[in-house]
Amino acid sequence: MQTGSLDRRSALMLAAGVAAILIVRFVFFADSSSSASAIASAETIPAAEKRLEKVRQINATVPGKEELFKQIQIELAEREKGVLKADTEDQAKAQLLEVIQGIGRANSIDIRTVQEFRDARLSADYGEIWITVPFSCSIEQLVNFLAALGDQPLILATRDIHVSGGNDKNKLIQVHLSVSAIVPLKLIPKKGTNTL
Repeated sequence: MQTGSLDRRSALMLAAGVAAILIVRFVFFADSSSSASAIASAETIPAAEKRLEKVRQINATVPGKEELFKQIQIELAEREKGVLKADTEDQAKAQLLEVIQGIGRANSIDIRTVQEFRDARLSADYGEIWITVPFSCSIEQLVNFLAALGDQPLILATRDIHVSGGNDKNKLIQVHLSVSAIVPLKLIPKKGTNTL
């Protein structure tokens, strides 16, 4: 009989202890938790005001950033006027060849054959194509040709030039000239340098 009364007594003491803990928790600490939440709310108002001020400052800079972006776009368009525009790489090479032949005709140089077409990646946005052409001309014609090449609105450069003398009584020289142009990267094959 003692074990039964001991178990009942332990159960009653456990129940009384839990009831006492719950009373203390909800009666005595109820006010401090509401004041803690009031303090937390008071702390979030200044923080929210600071965040609001930050958002307003950022928002105030947006029109200036938009204006700067427009100016940069205009400047980029101005700088890219010299980039050779085409839909495909073959069209870009044909345009470059037309420019070279046109300059040649203007300087009485007959450029008929193309020795090679090549391309390469220059950066994340641009590529380069170049054409090597052989021709014969006088030294004056070559100088005028190179000067006219530099006067073009396109971004053109002589990539390589080989000049050799000839046995001609007119003192013509043999020229192998590589002329390059800047193109958008989308025209360059992904595999890198391409030789045709």
